[in-house]
Amino acid sequence: MEKTLYFYSLCVCERENTEMKKPGGAEKKKVRRSPGVASNGSNITPPRKQGVKKDVFQLFAEKVRDHKGLVSRWAVLQETRVEYFRGKDFVAFVKNHSELKDILESDRDLEPEDIANTLLKKNLLVRCDRVVKTVRPGKKKLSSWPAHLEIYHDQAFSENDAFFAWTFVNRRPLWQTLLSFFWPVLTLAICLFPVYPHSVKLLILYSCAGLLLLILCLLFIRALIFGAIWVLFGKRVWFFPNILAEEATLQDLFQFWPQKDEGERPKWTARLFYAIVAVLVVLLLRHHAPDEAARARYQRRVSNIIDDVLEWSPRQALSGMMETVVNVTESNDNAPDGSKSSSEKVNFPDDLDEETIPKDEIGDVTGNVEDSDHQQSDL
Repeated sequence: MEKTLYFYSLCVCERENTEMKKPGGAEKKKVRRSPGVASNGSNITPPRKQGVKKDVFQLFAEKVRDHKGLVSRWAVLQETRVEYFRGKDFVAFVKNHSELKDILESDRDLEPEDIANTLLKKNLLVRCDRVVKTVRPGKKKLSSWPAHLEIYHDQAFSENDAFFAWTFVNRRPLWQTLLSFFWPVLTLAICLFPVYPHSVKLLILYSCAGLLLLILCLLFIRALIFGAIWVLFGKRVWFFPNILAEEATLQDLFQFWPQKDEGERPKWTARLFYAIVAVLVVLLLRHHAPDEAARARYQRRVSNIIDDVLEWSPRQALSGMMETVVNVTESNDNAPDGSKSSSEKVNFPDDLDEETIPKDEIGDVTGNVEDSDHQQSDL
């Protein structure tokens, strides 16, 4: 009976606690609504997060830098190679390509000077000045495109002898990315040249020799034309003027027409002196030129070296090593102990001809070897 009353009291207390937690009768169930549905059941599209909009002046600077209409060069700015242009070229470029100003949207009506000043404020450009500010001896004026620059103290746009360098890293083209993967492959292919087939070796040899001969002939003819025009007319004419330039682009590297001569015309005495020196050098080289026998020996020596490289293969190397090991083993097993040292032979180098060694010296060497063999056998 007591247990029944105790259990009943527990049930009543639990019921009272439950009613206290639910005011107003019963608790309403919470319904989780989707974010795209409103309380009245209509669909509402949530606002999307907008990406960071790129600066229009940054887009304009990238477009201008990639455009081929703006003439630019490469120079060294505080031990760093930078691409730069002249102020007057930038003004002319913007006026001739006004369609690029549409990228600026609301600022499309700005003048070229205002656009350049905005680029300077946004650190997309930096104004530079030439390091060498004095005219070199023999020149009439300063170079139009200096190779060394320094930062100018006044970062404001100007057209008069002002240079501006890009400060941002340009996007790398696809061909440069592919070329970065190609260089390690080319290096590995060069290292594996000895194991190529003979026909491939010949193709590579003749291609490289032809390319080297073309470059040497081009430089020689270029120097010959320059020397002849300089001696006869006093003009400095360099065809392919940028062929040896380190900072030139690929397009400027193969520029054929020479640039305008800005130097002072040399005196006729200097031209006559260098002409006489050139004639003497040619006569001296002709007098000390090797004869036919020396050229034949040199050609034979070079041919032997090339043939050794072209005809070498891993199979021949392995077979030659095995034959050497077998021959040495057989000679050591068959020869007596006293005569092992007498099996040495005198081998003459391949580049020595029989004509260069007198017959009496050959007989003396052979006799000395035979005498030493007899002395060892007597002992």
